[in-house]
Amino acid sequence: MWTISENKSWDYLEQQYDWVKRMRDTPQDARHHAEGNVAIHTQMVTDALISLPAYQALDAQTQEIMWATALLHDVEKAGTTEILPDGSVVSPGHARKGEMTTRQILYKEIPTPFAIREQIARQVRFHGLPLWVFEKSDPVKALIIAALQVDMRLLALFAKADVLGRICPDQADLLYKIECFEELCKEQQCWGQAPYFANTHARMNYLQKAGTDRSYVPFEQPKTKVVIMSGLPGAGKDTYVQKYYKNWPVVSLDAIRVSMKIAPTDKSGNGRVIQEAKEQARVHLRNQQGFVWNATNITHSMREQLISLCIQYAAEIIVIYVEVPYKALFKQNSAREAIVPAGVMQRLVHKLEVPDITEAHEVVYAVSS
Repeated sequence: MWTISENKSWDYLEQQYDWVKRMRDTPQDARHHAEGNVAIHTQMVTDALISLPAYQALDAQTQEIMWATALLHDVEKAGTTEILPDGSVVSPGHARKGEMTTRQILYKEIPTPFAIREQIARQVRFHGLPLWVFEKSDPVKALIIAALQVDMRLLALFAKADVLGRICPDQADLLYKIECFEELCKEQQCWGQAPYFANTHARMNYLQKAGTDRSYVPFEQPKTKVVIMSGLPGAGKDTYVQKYYKNWPVVSLDAIRVSMKIAPTDKSGNGRVIQEAKEQARVHLRNQQGFVWNATNITHSMREQLISLCIQYAAEIIVIYVEVPYKALFKQNSAREAIVPAGVMQRLVHKLEVPDITEAHEVVYAVSS
């Protein structure tokens, strides 16, 4: 059974991990966290979590996952906290950045099975949703997007521990918000289950277009398939393409760079490479010919631009994410013909955003342990 640490004493965790140690130096706004700094809050949250009957009813592995979520949920307050001129303390974007830091910690520092790592990382990302969902411009859509990625029952359970693990005057109001969140989940039939869509095209249509009803099923069917590879350099994308899509046309950024004699570090040259790749893609799309786009595509924004282009031509999108363990990644990179410098590799690891099912018709995880 996986655990983030067999020894869960705070003294041990502070000695072992710098990201835990930083928590005691990270202040919080006394109006919302009168208990003190992030370290105090995090310890109170873990204590509150394990005391909840719903936590005690979970299987042992899920308990470990939830405990790790509690430990990591505010890990990036240290990197985002600001003290404003009026003395108030804010940490904008700490959950989103916390997802990425959690992923790095559980990939590089504490090797964690992929499915468990991604569950924890996404719970960190969405941990505040039960408290703020009704403040979103489209609360239902915000809920559906999250429910496609994490279990809402576990998210609500953690949110309750997060509220109980603080000292604030509006604690009762916050707990009531979580009850309302639970009712919204049940109303939308995503309490303990993924939101229902008639098919993948209906799901993509709902996510891509504002104001679309979840029950609507588009009449027009996709005209072609596009496979978008995603993964760090050296993860094995080329090998995967050769094995499963050998006879498909491939738009390869690496191949275009070689043909145009442009180095990967040439930023202005990379712009020309991408433009050429997009033009090749448009030719395939206009001809309704399926193809593979083979590049790193490690961030959501990279994939979003390409997916938007393909959807304009009514394409069905399959994203294939390839991953190997951290140590194997650098070994495989060193064996490549075009070796990516170690410093560049580290920056890419820190930028990594693993694809999720809200991005494409299908997401395949080709992950080696």
